[in-house]
Amino acid sequence: MQFIKEKYVQLNILEKQKYIKLIKDKFERVLAQKLNLMRVSAPLLVTQESGLQDDLSGVERKVKFDVLKDGKEIEIVQSLAKWKRMALAKYGFKNHSGLYTDMTAIRRDDKMDEIHSIYVDQWDWEKVISIKDRNFTYLKDTVKKIVKAIAKTSEFVKTKGFNGLELCDEVYFITSQELLDLYPDKTDKEREYLITKEHKTVFIMQIGDKLSNGMPHDLRAPDYDDWALNGDLLFYHEVLDLALEISSMGIRVDKTALLYQIEKSGKHERLQYAFHKAILNDELPLSIGGGIGQSRLCQLLLGRAHVGEVQSSYWDRETLEKCERLGIELL
Repeated sequence: MQFIKEKYVQLNILEKQKYIKLIKDKFERVLAQKLNLMRVSAPLLVTQESGLQDDLSGVERKVKFDVLKDGKEIEIVQSLAKWKRMALAKYGFKNHSGLYTDMTAIRRDDKMDEIHSIYVDQWDWEKVISIKDRNFTYLKDTVKKIVKAIAKTSEFVKTKGFNGLELCDEVYFITSQELLDLYPDKTDKEREYLITKEHKTVFIMQIGDKLSNGMPHDLRAPDYDDWALNGDLLFYHEVLDLALEISSMGIRVDKTALLYQIEKSGKHERLQYAFHKAILNDELPLSIGGGIGQSRLCQLLLGRAHVGEVQSSYWDRETLEKCERLGIELL
């Protein structure tokens, strides 16, 4: 754990809780205004056969259980990437309008360290777009609006008495292939760190397909983001000296992208699910969407050294002892 103590502002637990609420309340209002979103309720549970479960990188184990009444096996969502697109159609959202929701999940295979937890809380959002919006320009414009919402929230928190880290609200855009070309001898995480430390606010585009080295920059499920029109938003976190991913987002697959990515990944069995059939039959709107980490955003704006300072979760004994030695108080 890299901990730059001179950049760290001490806060007691009650102060943290106050600022967490201020950040969450302010950010979701600004985000909804900038992206024209309406808040809706969302499920915690889905069935496997619905095809609505987000498989993330495709290797994570889901938390699941059987229901007493009928024996049906239920899975706790890993994100709502697919459900949101179905909801856009069900609720009748019009072009350039959409929804956002509080998403909570348990990802049992996630790491537990200063920025990772098995408990996930994020704002999941989704917006209807037209076919002419499926391009880099629209993607970049949306990213810029999200960054402006984050910057506005940061300024708001400062008016409430917390002088946190200075954020760069100018986004540096780079594709994953360009990043590999820039640092060919580095790992994907090392490349992310170097580019983010230099430019402070970075959006790495086109994640999921293989690069010139034969490997993807990172794994992505084949059936929600279009690998050619997606990306990750990262900010430089001074206290931890690392690139902190705040959002993974993208323009969603159309029929052509879905078939291409299913073929590339070998996940042909997914085409039998209702969600995938709906895309192939043009029954779902074209959309853009993503997830924005709630605890991650609070960790960034408050300059916290551990995500457990802004989130109540399970931590192993080693983590608890290390934080205690460093004077880091977890919730």
